[in-house]
Amino acid sequence: MKGYVFHGPGRSAWENVRDPGIEEPTDAVVRVDAVTICGTDLHILKGDVPEVRPGTVLGHEAVGEVVEVGTDVRTVRPGDRVLISCITACGRCRYCREGVYGQCLGGGGWILGHLIDGTQAEYVRVPFADLSVHPLPGTVTDEDAVLLADIFPTAYEVGVLNGRVRPGDTVVVVGAGPIGLAAVTTAQLFAPERIVAVDLAAARLEAARKLGAEAVADARETPEQLVTDLTGGLGADVVIEAVGIPETFEMCTRMVRPGGHVANIGVHGKPASLHLEDLWIKNVTITTGLVDTHSTPTLLRMAASGRLPTSQLVTHTFPLERMEEAYEVFAGAADTGALKVVLGGPRHDVVAV
Repeated sequence: MKGYVFHGPGRSAWENVRDPGIEEPTDAVVRVDAVTICGTDLHILKGDVPEVRPGTVLGHEAVGEVVEVGTDVRTVRPGDRVLISCITACGRCRYCREGVYGQCLGGGGWILGHLIDGTQAEYVRVPFADLSVHPLPGTVTDEDAVLLADIFPTAYEVGVLNGRVRPGDTVVVVGAGPIGLAAVTTAQLFAPERIVAVDLAAARLEAARKLGAEAVADARETPEQLVTDLTGGLGADVVIEAVGIPETFEMCTRMVRPGGHVANIGVHGKPASLHLEDLWIKNVTITTGLVDTHSTPTLLRMAASGRLPTSQLVTHTFPLERMEEAYEVFAGAADTGALKVVLGGPRHDVVAV
C-alpha cells in the first residue's frame, strides 16, 4: 500500500509501505476513507518530536471501514464505518480506568503516527480497537467525523475543560488555527460573556469571527491592551494557548487575570519562560495536557444532531495520493488560507494481510 513516511526532520514522502495486519488479538485493520493533517505532524517534520523514528507512517486521525479484526475484538466487525481516535486506550491500566487515556501505561496513549505507523496511508492497524475506534452514525459525514478524531476533543478537553470556562467569562484564544477555532466553538457551550481570538493571519481571525468570537486581535498589535480594555483592567478569566511557541505562552500569562486559568494546548518544541516573579502572587492556574478523548462519544452525538460546525473548518480537500501537495498547502497556511485539509482515497475491496 501507500503511506506518508517520515524520514527525519525535513524529509518525508508518499511511498510504498508494507500492508498492515493483525498483530494482537485486540487489533483491527481499517481501510482509510478520510484522513487529515495535524499541526503536530508539522512539529514532527521539524524535528520537535524526537520519539518519532524515521520510517514511521505519520497521521493519527482518520475515518474508514473495518476490514479485519482480531479474535478478542467485540465492539466492531468488518464492514463497520468507524472514527479512529488519535488516542489508543488499553482499558486496563490505572490511567485508563480513570479515563485518562492519553497517559495509558498498557501500550496505548498517543501511539499512531508517533510510536507506530499511523493513519496517513491506505490502511492502518489500530491496537485496542474496542476502545480506540468509534462506530459512526450514517448522518455524520467523513469530513465532519474526521475532525472529531483529534482537534475537537483536544480543544474541548485540554482547552475549554482544563481552563474551566464558565458562564460570563472572558475567554481569550491565542492562535486561530484549527485547534484554536475548535476552542472558540466549544467554549460557547459554556456561555462565556465574550471570546477574543488572537492570531497573525487576517483570514484566520475572520474565521474566528464567523465561528463566534466577539472580538479579534492581530498578535502584532498589543492584544493585551484590548483584553485590558474589554475587561475594565481585570484581565481574561481563561486564556487558551493554541500555538506552541514561547512568545505566545508568555503572552497568555500576561493577559490572564489574578485567579484565572491559562490552558496550554500548543505543542512546544522549545523552552518557554515562566515568569514566576510576576505570577507567584496572582493565584493563576496553568494547565497542560495531552487529549484523553473521553469526550469523543459526547462530541459525536452533538455532531450527529448538528450542534458542532465541524466541517466549516475544512478549507481544502485532496485525493489520498496527493498527500505531499496537501502537506505543502497546510504548512503554508499563511499564504493558502488553509485551516484543515481532508484527504480521501479511492475505495478498495481487499487488503493483503
